[in-house]
Amino acid sequence: MITLVFVVALALCFDFINGFHDAANSIATVVSTRVLSPRTAVLWAAFFNFVAFLVFSTHVAGNIAKGIDAHVVTVSLVAAGLIGAIVWDLLTWWWALPTSSSHALLGGLAGAALVARGTQTRSLVSAFQALDLAFFGKTALFIVIAPLLGGVLGFLSMSLTMFVFGNRSPRGVDKHFRRLQLVSAALYSLGHGGNDAQKTMGIIVMALVSQGVLGSTAAGHAVAIPIWVVLACHMAMGLGTLSGGWRIVQTMGMKITKLQPVGGFCAETSGAVTLFLATGLGIPVSTTHTITGAIVGVGSVRKLTAVRWGVAGRIVWAWVLTVPGAAAFSALAELALIALKIDPR
Repeated sequence: MITLVFVVALALCFDFINGFHDAANSIATVVSTRVLSPRTAVLWAAFFNFVAFLVFSTHVAGNIAKGIDAHVVTVSLVAAGLIGAIVWDLLTWWWALPTSSSHALLGGLAGAALVARGTQTRSLVSAFQALDLAFFGKTALFIVIAPLLGGVLGFLSMSLTMFVFGNRSPRGVDKHFRRLQLVSAALYSLGHGGNDAQKTMGIIVMALVSQGVLGSTAAGHAVAIPIWVVLACHMAMGLGTLSGGWRIVQTMGMKITKLQPVGGFCAETSGAVTLFLATGLGIPVSTTHTITGAIVGVGSVRKLTAVRWGVAGRIVWAWVLTVPGAAAFSALAELALIALKIDPR
């Protein structure tokens, strides 16, 4: 039981770091356009991160809880997956790169599960059977779809806005969109909390089921998520957002492209629509990828040179390396736990 409590605490620690690391997703545009001060922006985002549980079902959490073969899952495996994700998040925060905490978590779980099953069977093919490949495949597909959809929606919404308000004075348009950006920032933070907090919920449920604290349901049906897990995860994420990952805010809000309130509104709204859609489908997506794609889409409306493609390229490389990077760290953690006989295989 002590081990289980430790793993739950570790999961909430990851959730806090997720909010801390991904605070830039929610506040970068509204801070860079100077609609809100940084302190007010994180309060605004943290509040909507928390209340997202009132809006969304726990479909994403249920899918993550079933992502690894239940016969392989132990609390030690979950701990190894979390360690890999946390290490990767902290490294990319230090490097000021807006990578995906979601994909770091899934990569961490996959790396630990492959080592665990591979240690048991001594077979690479059998090791991959520990993963729900359909779920991981769908998630991998959305690594591409989410930023593309965010970018297309950002481009279209910015183009439409410029067409409608093209003859208005910049000051008049700016005044209206400064108010509207409060709404779009709230919607994006709702989408962020609704999708990202559920990933940690799924991890905690996975650990609880492995210890018999929660019973698994029939095949194809998600485990019911206890209300204390829901509230704890949203609270941890909100507190993490409140702490703010300021190193990444500058990269997201200022280095990719220069944003005005109208562009901030279009980027946040496009990102929110993408996140609402993915959460409704039960697919864990990267809020980082989504808002970055939306910002690039908005910036490219003026001219392609308005986007700093060198910065965008560094971000894309960080995206590519996130899953294997987190998987490698978690695999090492799982090997260490097995060697120390903390996770006997």
